[in-house]
Order: sequence, then structure tokens, then C-alpha cells
Amino acid sequence: MDSHTITLMLLRWLHITAGITWVGLLYFFNFINIPFGKTMDGGTKKAVVPELMPRALWWFRWGAMWTWVSGVVYLYWKYWVTGTGATGDSGLFSSTAGQWITLGGLFGTIMWFNVWFVIWPRQKKIITAIKGGQAPDAGMMKAAALASKINTYLSVPLIFMMGASSHLPVMGPLWMLGVVGGGFVIVSLLYKISANAGANFGEAKA
Repeated sequence: MDSHTITLMLLRWLHITAGITWVGLLYFFNFINIPFGKTMDGGTKKAVVPELMPRALWWFRWGAMWTWVSGVVYLYWKYWVTGTGATGDSGLFSSTAGQWITLGGLFGTIMWFNVWFVIWPRQKKIITAIKGGQAPDAGMMKAAALASKINTYLSVPLIFMMGASSHLPVMGPLWMLGVVGGGFVIVSLLYKISANAGANFGEAKA
């Protein structure tokens, strides 16, 4: 086993670990925290949000950063340090695996940008307003929520693409449309389920 193999394995391990942290919290925010937030009154939000959200968003944004950075370094190491570059035999753009991972990387980059340049700057102001007993700006809340929702829809196709780069030896327009469309359908169903998931816990069942 050479040093390049060990390096690629460590980068992949870091990428997966950070990705689990990032996407796990993304699903927490969208499928758990949003429905829960609708049940809180102003006083409860003032007590809960300033304590919960800064902690959760710290792990969220740094999970996103380390996922993105480790992914970029992994691609460079795999395709330029030890591989054939972008267009050579088994290159990033010329191989099926490389094409899947390129598309997944594009989705991941959009998601990373949304976290650091849309969601986090607005959440800082939203949290500050709630902590001070003020109503957050509606436009700011809408922009942050939209970016988070876009990331949620992109995440399911992204995860498929990353798996496909190692386990699916075919790629083409129909496959891409199917993966993206199927992922969007899955996320839509998850949003519907999340609205009432666990809400009736403890009630007697007929």
C-alpha cells in the first residue's frame, strides 16, 4: 500500500464524515426543526432559538466547509496527482465515474455556497433579532429558508451521484434526469411526511 492510496482513503473518510454531519443537520433543520418551530410561541422561541441555532449552525457550516474542501482536494489528488487529469484515459471529464462525481461536485458546490453566503449571514441576523425579542425581517427569513430548501432538494441526487461514481458504470442525459427528478420526488415526499411525523406520539392508536 503506497502513500497515495492512504492519502485518498483519509480524504474520502474525512469527506464522508463531514458530509454526514452537514447533510444530517440539513435534514434536521428542514424535516424536524421547521415543523417544531411552528409549535413555539414568541417566548419559547426567544428561549430556544438563541441557544439551539448557533450551536447547530456551527456544526452545519463547518461540516459543509470540510465536506467541500476535502472533496476538492480528493478530486485533485485522484485525477491530477495520481490520475490522467481532466480529459485523459479515465479522466475527470472523460470517464463515467468522473462525470458522475463532477455533477455531484457541482451540486455540492451550490449547496456549500448557499450555506456560507446565503443561509449563515441571514441566520446570524435572525437569531440576533429573536434574542432581542424582535420579529426577524420576513424577506431575510424567506431567503434563508429558500436556500435551505434548495439544498435539501439537491442533497438526494448528490448522494446518489457520489455513490454512482464508484458503483454505477453508466452515465447519460436520461440517467441524469432520472436521478435529479427521482431525488426531487423523494424530497417532496419527505417534506409531506415531516409535517406530522411523530406529532401524535403517546396517543392511543385505534
